[in-house]
Amino acid sequence: MKELPGNSMAQQARYGLKRCLTRVKQILPALFILASLSAPAQQKPVSGSVTNAENKPMEGVSVLLKGKTKGTQTRADGTFTISAAEGDTLVFEYIGFATQSIAVNGSAIRVHLSPDKQNTLNDVVVIGYGSRSKKDLTGSVASVTSKDFQQGAVTTPDQLVTGKVAGVVITPNGGAPGAGGTIRVRGGTSLSASNNPLIVIDGVPMTNDAVSGVANPLSLINPNDIESFNILKDASATAIYGNRASNGVILITTKSGSSGKLKLNFNSVLSQSVKRNEIDVVKADEYRAIVNEKGTASEKAMLGKANTNWQDEIYQKAFGGDYNLSATGGIKKLPYRLSAGYTYQDGILKTSNMKRTSVSLNLTPSFFNNTLKVNINLKGVYQKTRFADEGAIGAAIGFDPTQPVHISNQYGNYYEWVNAAGIPIELATKNPVARLMLNSSLSDVYRSIGSIKLDYKLPFFPAITATLNGGYDISKTEGNTFIPAYAALSYQRGGSRTNYTQRRNDKLLDFYLTYAKDLRAIESRLDATVGYSYQTFFRGAPSYPVQDAKGNTLQTQIADSTDNTLLSVFARFNYTFKNKYLLTASIRRDGTSRFSPNNRWGNFPSAALAWKMKEEDFMKGITWLSDLKLRAGFGITGNQEIGSYYPYLPIYVPGADNVQYPFGNGAIITYRPNPYDANIKWETTTAWNAGVDYGFLSNRISGTLDFYYKKTKDLLAAVPPAAGANLGNSVLTNVGNIESKGVELAINASIIDKGPFTWKANFNIAYNDIKILKLSNNDSASVGIRTGGIGGGTGNMIQINTVGYAPQAFYVYKQVYDANGKPVEGVFNKDDKGDMFYRYKSANPKLTMGFTSQFAYKKWDMSFVMRSNIGNYVYNNVKSGGGAYNSISTGAGYIGNVNSDYLNTRFQNSQFFSDYYIENASFLRMDNLSFGYNFGSILRQKATLRLSAVVQNVFVITKYSGLDPEIYSGIDNNAYPRPRIYSVGINLTY
Repeated sequence: MKELPGNSMAQQARYGLKRCLTRVKQILPALFILASLSAPAQQKPVSGSVTNAENKPMEGVSVLLKGKTKGTQTRADGTFTISAAEGDTLVFEYIGFATQSIAVNGSAIRVHLSPDKQNTLNDVVVIGYGSRSKKDLTGSVASVTSKDFQQGAVTTPDQLVTGKVAGVVITPNGGAPGAGGTIRVRGGTSLSASNNPLIVIDGVPMTNDAVSGVANPLSLINPNDIESFNILKDASATAIYGNRASNGVILITTKSGSSGKLKLNFNSVLSQSVKRNEIDVVKADEYRAIVNEKGTASEKAMLGKANTNWQDEIYQKAFGGDYNLSATGGIKKLPYRLSAGYTYQDGILKTSNMKRTSVSLNLTPSFFNNTLKVNINLKGVYQKTRFADEGAIGAAIGFDPTQPVHISNQYGNYYEWVNAAGIPIELATKNPVARLMLNSSLSDVYRSIGSIKLDYKLPFFPAITATLNGGYDISKTEGNTFIPAYAALSYQRGGSRTNYTQRRNDKLLDFYLTYAKDLRAIESRLDATVGYSYQTFFRGAPSYPVQDAKGNTLQTQIADSTDNTLLSVFARFNYTFKNKYLLTASIRRDGTSRFSPNNRWGNFPSAALAWKMKEEDFMKGITWLSDLKLRAGFGITGNQEIGSYYPYLPIYVPGADNVQYPFGNGAIITYRPNPYDANIKWETTTAWNAGVDYGFLSNRISGTLDFYYKKTKDLLAAVPPAAGANLGNSVLTNVGNIESKGVELAINASIIDKGPFTWKANFNIAYNDIKILKLSNNDSASVGIRTGGIGGGTGNMIQINTVGYAPQAFYVYKQVYDANGKPVEGVFNKDDKGDMFYRYKSANPKLTMGFTSQFAYKKWDMSFVMRSNIGNYVYNNVKSGGGAYNSISTGAGYIGNVNSDYLNTRFQNSQFFSDYYIENASFLRMDNLSFGYNFGSILRQKATLRLSAVVQNVFVITKYSGLDPEIYSGIDNNAYPRPRIYSVGINLTY
C-alpha cells in the first residue's frame, strides 16, 4: 500500500479531504447534466394577452396546455395566467375564430386571433336565451345571415330568406305593397289555432295578432336593419319557448354597433314593378259573338261599342324606392349603430301605395372592466298606407268588355249599370276603375320595438352571468275609409265613412342566470341556464260609428279591449364530454290568462343528444370526411294562439243592427251570448327528431339531414255541438289529434373557391306528410268539418277536414268527360254509397325545394334563387265563378263577362263543386336573379362602392292555368297578382 504523505493523523485527514473535494468537483457537472435529462421541467406562471383583429381584448378565450387537461380562460381585459414549463405548447380557442398554438419561451405571450373563414361549424348561432357554437348544437337549427339574403326590392323581412331553409315555406300573400308572406315551419300543427311560428326580435317575442292598418305586421320592420335569422325547427330547440313554440321559432337579430372610427353606409334600391300576366277572359269581339248567338233581345241591346281591356285599366307600372343610411362607430367605450330608412312602394293595382319611415339605434357599452355588458335596441317606424279596393280585380274579370270606362253621368263620370230610373243596380258588377278611384282607404301606423339587455358576470363567481332583459312592442293605428255619395259602389247608402283606431302595448321582462364552466379534470364542459319570464299583451279599439258621406250614422260599433298575461319559468342544461358527446335538456312551465285556472299551467320539457363521430380516434384517418355528427331529440311544445283571449268565459257581444229592440221612439242594441268551452286548453305537440350534420373535403361540401315526427293532441277545432249543448252553431274546443312527418336535406357546396372565379351553391329539399287522426271526443264517424269558403253561391265550401286525410282536402264531385275529353255539364260519378262528394288532393305540397347559386369573377358577381313546390293543388275559383254562360246572362238587368275557359266547356250554369276546377299547381319559380359589380376602394381608399341590378319573380313553370300557382289556402279567388320587379341598387360605404 502506498504510504500517505505525512505521518500525523491530522496531516492524513487534510490530505483525504482534499482528494474527496477534487473528485466531487469532477463529477458534479455530470450529475447536473443527468438530472436535467431525467427530471421533469420546472413549471412557472406564464402570462399573456389575447386580442382580436381590431386589437381589442378578448374575454373568455380558452387557454389549454396541449396534451393535458389543464387550462384557463382570459379575463375581461384579455389577459391570462397559467402554469407551464418552457417548451410547453399553449392552445388558444374561441368560437368563430381560428385556433392558434404557441410555444412557451419564457417571455410574455401576445396572441391575435382572427375569424375562422374556412370552418363554418364555428359560427355562433343564436338560440333561446343564449347562443351556441354551430358545431355544438343538438337540435335542428338553421341560420341565414345578411350575406345570403335575397336581393332587390324587399319590403318585408320574410322575403329575405324565402327558399333558403329546408322545411321553411314562405308563401307570398299577394302582390300588394308590404303584403309579405305566410310562414310555415315543417307544415302546421293545428286546424283552427295559428300555424305561424313564434317570431322573436332582439329577444322580444312578437304576438301573432294583427296590427290594424297594415297588410302584414312584419312590414313594420325595416329589412335593411336585420343581421341574421336563426330558425329553431325541432321541439328540442323550441321547447324553451313553451306554449308558443309548436310551429317553430324564428329569432331575428338586428345589426349592432362596433367600436372604432365612424363608418357611414348608404344603400338605395330603385325599382319598377310590372304586371307579369293576366286572367284570360273573352275579348270584346268574342263577347259580342257569344251574346248575339245566345242572348235575349234585352241582353243584345245592352252590348256596347267599346273594346275595353279592364285588366289593363286597373293595373299600372309601379315605381318604388328604398333608401337607407347608417352610421356605426364608437365614442370612447360606447359602440353604436344609428340608421334611418325610407321606403316608397306603389302597387301595380292603381291607388295602392305604402310609405315607410324607420329609425333604429343600437348601443353596446361595457362597464366595470367588461363585467357588465349592455345591449340597447330601439326601433321606430311610421307607415302610411293606401289600400286599393281589391274587389276591382274580380270586377275587371267580370265586367262587360264592350262598355267604356267613362261616360258623362252623375256617378263620377264612370260607366255603371243602372235600372230604368237611372239608379245604379245594387247587385250589378261595379265599374272596376271607379272602385279604385272613388274608394279612399288610408291608415297611419306608428310602431316601436325596443329592448335593453344587461349581462353581468359576477366578480365573486365569474362562471355565473346574470342577465336582465326588458322589452316592449307598442303600436298605434289610425285609419279611415271614404266613399262619396255619388259613387255607385255605395249609392244606396249615401256613401260611406268609417274610422278605426287600435292601440297595442306589449311588455316583457326576463331574468335568468347562466353558469358556464370548463371542467378540465374530467374533460367536460357544463352550461346551465335558469330563468323567469313575464309578458303582458294589451289591445284596445275605441268604437266609431259607420256613417254615410254626410255623417249620418248607419251602424254602431262597440269598443273592445283585451288584456293577457303570460308567466313562465324555464331551465336548460348543456353538457359536453370530451368534446364528442353532447346532452341538452330543458323545461319550461307556462301560465296564461287565456285559459281557466284549472287549465292555465302547462309543462314543456325537451331533451337531445349529439355525438361528434368525426372526433373519434377511429375516424381520424378519414381525411375526406371533415365533419360527422349524429343528433336525436324529443320535446313537448304548446300552442295558445287560438284567436280569442277569453274562450273559456261566457261572454255577451252586441247583436246585429237589424235585431235591435224597439223602445219608445228609438231602438236598443241587443246582446247575444257567444258559444264557449269552460274547459278549453292549449294544443300540445309531441315531436321527435333525428338528424345528421356532415361535411366533406374540408367542409367544401356540408349540410344536414333530418327526420321528424310530430303529433298534436287536444287539437283545437270549431265543431258543431250537440243540439242545445251550447250557444251557437259551432264552438271552439279541444277535439282531436293530428300528425305530421317528414324529411329534410340541405346541401351547401363551395364548388370552385380558388383563383379569380368562385362558385357556391345551396340546395334544400323537404318532404312533409300531414294527416288528421281524430276529430271528435266521442269517436263519431261523421263526414268531417266543412271549410274553405268560395266565391259563388251562398255559403259554399270546397274543403273538408276528415279523419285519415290531410287538412283542407278538397271535397268535390267527380266530373264525367265526353269522348273528346270535355266535361259534361251536371254529370258526375257516385261512389258505392251513392255519394257524389269525395275527398280529392290538398293544397299542401308534398315536396318543397330551394336552390341558390352564387358566382363571382374578380369584381363581378351573379346569383339566383329558385324554388319549387310539388304535389300542391289549387281550386281555380276564378274559372269556376266565371266559366259559365250564367255569368253573362245574370237576369238582373246587366250582363257580365266570362273567362276563356267557357269556350272549352260551354257550361250553361256554374259547376262550383266539379273536380274539373282542382288543378295541379306544382311549380318551379325563379325568385331572384341579381348581378353586381364591386368597384372596391374609391376616393383615395376612403370608401367602397358596389352597384347591382336585380330581377324578381323572373319566371314560373307550371301547369296551373291561373295567374299564380302559389296560393297558401289552395283557393284562387281574384288574388292581388305578384308583379315582376326590376331594380337597380347602390351600396356606398365611407
